[in-house]
Formats: sequence, C-alpha cells, structure tokens
Amino acid sequence: MITRLATLLLWRALALGCLVLGVVGAFLPLLPTTPFLLVAAWAAGKGWPQVEAWLLAHARYGPPIRRWRDHRAVPRSAKWLASVSMLASVALVAASDAPSAAKLMLPALLFIVAWWLWRRPET
Repeated sequence: MITRLATLLLWRALALGCLVLGVVGAFLPLLPTTPFLLVAAWAAGKGWPQVEAWLLAHARYGPPIRRWRDHRAVPRSAKWLASVSMLASVALVAASDAPSAAKLMLPALLFIVAWWLWRRPET
C-alpha cells in the first residue's frame, strides 16, 4: 500500500515534471505549453496547493487554465494552431520513410483529435 507521503510526492513529481515541460514548451515552438500546464495544475491540486494557486494566478497562463477548468473551453486561435500543426505532422510523416501503418494511422488519430478539439467551446 502506498503511503500518504509517497502519494503526495508522486503528485508533486507529476506537477513539477509537467511544469518543466510547459516552461520548455514556451520556448520551443513544437512543444505545447498549455496542455502540460493543465496537467501540472491538476496534479498540483492533488498534492501541491501552493503551486496550483500560483498557476491559476499566473498572468499569462492562469486564464487558459481557468477557462479549461470552468468551461472546458479552447480559444479559436489555439484550435487553428493545433490543426495546422497536426496537418504539418501528417505531411512530414507522409514524406518520410515511416512505415505505411504509421502513414495511415497518424492521419486517422489526428483527425479524431481535431474533431474533439473543434467541438470544445471557445468562451
């Protein structure tokens, strides 16, 4: 049985790891920031309330996190950026030496993701 301290440490490790990936994603164009910060805020809420409060109060990243929590909303600009990125990924894989299965499965998977994403509210 996992002790309370071990559970707390696991939540904090997940929050910290996602926070680090989110910060790196702020500087690397192909690594998304907001999804990692959403997971970081969620995990911090389970075991690190101070970090959760800091993320929610952050001037730049707090509003998207709160918008997601309150309404499961994604701004239209983020939907377009994600869709263009997915199309670029499909084009790169299609032009690569990837196995045929990957060339068929990736577009199908990303279509499902895009369909889900565009069904999210925007406000």
